Amino acid sequence: MLQFPKERLEEAIGRLREYKRAKAPLEKRLREEELWYQLRHWELIGGEGERPGPTSAWLFNNLANKHADAMDNFPEPVVLPREPGDAKDAEALSRIIPAVLDRCGFEQTYSDQWWYKLKHGTAVYGVFWNPALEHGAGDVDVTPIDLQNIFWEPGVRDIQLSRDLFIAHRWDRETLEKEYPQLEKGTGDVIDVITRTADGQDRVTVIDWYYKKDGLLHLCKFAGEHVLYASELDERCRDTGWYAHGLYPVVFDTLFPVAGEPVGFGYIAVTKAPQEYIDRLGKNIMECSLMASRPRYFAGRSAGINEEEFLDWDRPIVHVEGAISEERVRPIQPYPLSETYLRVQQMKIDELKETSSNRDFSAGSTNAGVTAASAISALQEAGNKTSRDMIRASYRAYGRLGALCLELIRQFYDVGRCFRITGEKGTAFVTYSSRAIRGAHRPDFDIVMTAQKKNPFARVSQNELAKELYDRGFFRPDLAEQAMGALELMDFEGKEAVRAYLAKHLEKEEQTIA
Repeated sequence: MLQFPKERLEEAIGRLREYKRAKAPLEKRLREEELWYQLRHWELIGGEGERPGPTSAWLFNNLANKHADAMDNFPEPVVLPREPGDAKDAEALSRIIPAVLDRCGFEQTYSDQWWYKLKHGTAVYGVFWNPALEHGAGDVDVTPIDLQNIFWEPGVRDIQLSRDLFIAHRWDRETLEKEYPQLEKGTGDVIDVITRTADGQDRVTVIDWYYKKDGLLHLCKFAGEHVLYASELDERCRDTGWYAHGLYPVVFDTLFPVAGEPVGFGYIAVTKAPQEYIDRLGKNIMECSLMASRPRYFAGRSAGINEEEFLDWDRPIVHVEGAISEERVRPIQPYPLSETYLRVQQMKIDELKETSSNRDFSAGSTNAGVTAASAISALQEAGNKTSRDMIRASYRAYGRLGALCLELIRQFYDVGRCFRITGEKGTAFVTYSSRAIRGAHRPDFDIVMTAQKKNPFARVSQNELAKELYDRGFFRPDLAEQAMGALELMDFEGKEAVRAYLAKHLEKEEQTIA
């Protein structure tokens, strides 16, 4: 039986530890940003012995609004052929890939990873073939990957250029020993991985080591210094690689890029400084307000006041000895708080909103008098320039994700599979296998992402446009030729549907004349 060379494994473990050391500053930042996200940043900014102050959620509100923008623009892949003969397969794949993503719960993964990307600047998606899905037939599985559990060669911008790629998983020891009986008892971990597990739970770190050799992608799975699986030793994968596409099965979606790194930084890194000053000022302002709202007094030692009755507000009478005089008890006058400090705090709030492009219209607020859905939509679109740029950048990453899904379908869908497709014309059932896109003729496809607009104001605005076109006579058969000319100068969603409608009526009119 072939054995994986021990020397190669030891060298790989050495590189893994080197990659982890190089990633230590990033992991420290991730942990700190998680505290900011949970409104626990006083644990970071508070001095020793300093009492935690109140926290405001301006930073969190910014993240929540950006996340809402992303969910309003949920991506949908469209497969485009490069040759006319592949149009039928491209159309089928355009309907099947969204169904595959829906089966593996991609919308939840998309939502979770957008939170992660906004917080930390990078979301990592794993695109794997999971043989346990679909009752053992296997299917594409898109999973989120924590940046703390993935390791790459330092200094590479494109993850595909990394010498190795390591992904760490925490397995229950008993489950792992059942899955891989060859694992020795007491196997330890080669690196420390941040996980959230119950105290005393016996877990083992399993490393998926992806590497490229002779143009092929291979996988070596090991725990400690014991190899559990190696595709180079598997007759099914030895000559073809683990995945036929030959790429690392991960996609990095970066928000604000950093030169020479596949990862970037997020909105917490940009806005935590003004948030800190907002909360520090808020703490001081609240302390002054509390002191002013709770009066204190100077009292001489011989004032002759029953202190217990004086401090008890439920007692209507306070007994004193001797004559009652203002000289015996004097209120302490707190220093009046200047409005300057309130203005400074508001300036920091405005700074946070401006630097994060989280203005009032972007969040759904409007000025007095703005009530029309089309006007609200127009103002939101005008204020969403940075959100559109951010989402467009993500669509490039999702295009790569869709391409990996397509290649896994090409490799593993050797038997026809049935899909329920819901479209504009109702529900249809489609059976598809990859035989037409495998073999001697291996067609190439392009994948573009379109948005499934779920913003109600956007839908209302689109409906208003349709009604306006109707009122202008765009759908009148006798004006079809003029309407076609006007369409050439216009650009809006659904333009091709209007063009097709007019072309059909023009064709009918020409047939009638003939």
